Amino acid sequence: MAIIKDEDALNGHLYHAFMEGDEAKVIELCGKTAEGPLHKMTIHKDTVIHVACDAKRSDLVLKLLEMLPKDHDPRQLTVKNDVENTILHEAATDSCLLPAAEEMLRRAPELLTKRNVYGEIPLFCAARNGEKKMFKFLVGEVEKRGPKEEECLKGIFQRKDETTILHITILAEHFDLAKLIATKYSYISNLKDEDGMTALQLLACDSLAFKVGREYGFLKHFMSSCLSRKKEEDDEESQAKVLSYSAKPHWRWPMLKEVRKRRAKYESACALAKLLIQKDTSWKTTEAGEAQSKPKPHKYRKEEKEDRGASKLSTPSLDDQMKRPQNLPPLKIMEEEEKGDDYQEIYKDPITTGETPLFLATMCGNIEIVEEILNVHPQALEHINKKGRNILHVAIKYSQKEIFELVMKKEILARRLITRTDKFGNTILHMAARKKKRSYLAENIQSPALQLRKELLLFERVRKISPPYATKHLNKKKQTPEELFATTYARLHTNGKEWIKRTSENCTIVAVLIATVAFAAAYTIPGGSNEETGRPILIYESFFVVFTLTDVLSLTFALTSVVTFLSILTSSFPIQAFRHSLPQKLMVGLTLLILSVTMMMVAFGATIILMVNKKEKWKRIGLYLAAFFPVTIFAISYSSLYLSLLSTVPHLLKIVWKACPRYDCAPLLSWVPKLFRPKSSAWTSKPQTTGGHQV
Repeated sequence: MAIIKDEDALNGHLYHAFMEGDEAKVIELCGKTAEGPLHKMTIHKDTVIHVACDAKRSDLVLKLLEMLPKDHDPRQLTVKNDVENTILHEAATDSCLLPAAEEMLRRAPELLTKRNVYGEIPLFCAARNGEKKMFKFLVGEVEKRGPKEEECLKGIFQRKDETTILHITILAEHFDLAKLIATKYSYISNLKDEDGMTALQLLACDSLAFKVGREYGFLKHFMSSCLSRKKEEDDEESQAKVLSYSAKPHWRWPMLKEVRKRRAKYESACALAKLLIQKDTSWKTTEAGEAQSKPKPHKYRKEEKEDRGASKLSTPSLDDQMKRPQNLPPLKIMEEEEKGDDYQEIYKDPITTGETPLFLATMCGNIEIVEEILNVHPQALEHINKKGRNILHVAIKYSQKEIFELVMKKEILARRLITRTDKFGNTILHMAARKKKRSYLAENIQSPALQLRKELLLFERVRKISPPYATKHLNKKKQTPEELFATTYARLHTNGKEWIKRTSENCTIVAVLIATVAFAAAYTIPGGSNEETGRPILIYESFFVVFTLTDVLSLTFALTSVVTFLSILTSSFPIQAFRHSLPQKLMVGLTLLILSVTMMMVAFGATIILMVNKKEKWKRIGLYLAAFFPVTIFAISYSSLYLSLLSTVPHLLKIVWKACPRYDCAPLLSWVPKLFRPKSSAWTSKPQTTGGHQV
């Protein structure tokens, strides 16, 4: 067969053959090259076999391998592309290429331990892609042909940057395979990568895997609760049954498939976490805690004496004695003095100051991991990081209220954490006053006023459990919690004022317009009036009563909502009013406004029915549906805001309950038994005295 010398033309034909799926053409073109299937056809030095593996063409790969002469040098099959991936690296990315991988190892066994530019053997490619069948095959070959010692296997299971196959599977979110690895090779569970992160620390940082399992809508949550996860079947017969079933026409529900997949992922992540937590002891490495042995409610200190000399005056005070990196330029030192402990977070070394899985899970809101750690190792609750902070400090700092409440349920241990301060003098109340750090999965964006309310409620919740002196305690920046809160959220307070003003003004305009229309409708009654008596002509119609009542209610609700919104606009907007007062007024005003619009549309529908009273029944229904269309649109437009404001209802009900008069029956219960007490009984007899003492 003639050999084509123009490589560019040959490579172009090979590309077209692969895109068209013409395997015969690919084999024919390979026969026209000197290298055959090992011809490098891409600019990244990928051979034809590399590309065939990327295309997941198992049959084609086997045919290409058969084209190689039987007496070929096995070292020829170890050819690499520009990232040093061999053909086995590419084949390991999909289990459908398992027969091809077996043939490759039969021809060139040294492919099993060849590493790419990242120091990965083919086993890593199978782990990264979550291919359980391929992984089991390759790891079996490694155990069969390689060393059996743990130390040697550790080296095989790690890359150049010390990342293990367990790290890779967790980062790629293949938790089932990760559980298999952690169970079989438990000695790599606590190995750290170049960032000093263990497998459990990486899992604790993955908030998406756990959050997806919790945050479903109503329908998805119901479907998820009805699903029971089935064990995966790896045998060929079961797989053949699945494939034959999927080939037949059948009903399928994409949403159900998505929910099942997410649920399975969530459950496998939880199972992996339980397995890794059993072997975790990172919480034992802790710092000494600092309790408020002497709260400091003032800013004063003893004056320096003159005879101590200038050198004494230049010594940094306790407020300035914070650790900072050496040999920093003056600008950096000034930034440190201004930013305080935040500066430490910028210049920290992740290997020496990395947080434990408990704190990482707290930061990311993975309550499943936190709960499991505290169940298995309850003493881990007292762990303190290098900044002197305990789990309550961290949970409040990252606004993880669920974890905060979980810790507070453990009352005996929680009492010891409440009084702790960090190395910067911050109590847990100071942490509640600081600007919260969110995880990279940001929560739903809220309006400034509602966000400020959320921070105020958290601050108030923490203040209730804090000792009385905590509200006056000064940190090393000479700030009480309330001063720190006012400074931190000054901008949010301003934005909240502008937002609530703008919302109230817009709602007031709408309410006034509705009140105007309702007032005018009262003088233009449907059907007109009797010229002699002045009585409405349709006064005895049932829908006339409906019109009258709804028009009056619409006017009443509209004017009341105007008054409510005006009370908001005339407020001085103190920061504490954003906790309950202003949101409650806004919710009441919106409720009245929605009711006003609803009553107005009911009145409109009643008027139309009165005008076309002799028409068919279905026309009345159609008219009412048309009348309520604007109400529906109005309700949907304000639904998100209204649902956010509904959280103020419990506090409003508490106020109403406190305002209700009650009748205390305790005095009544105390004298009722006296009515039925016998007169001669010992209950009514006077006590006897003996020697001046009562008997």
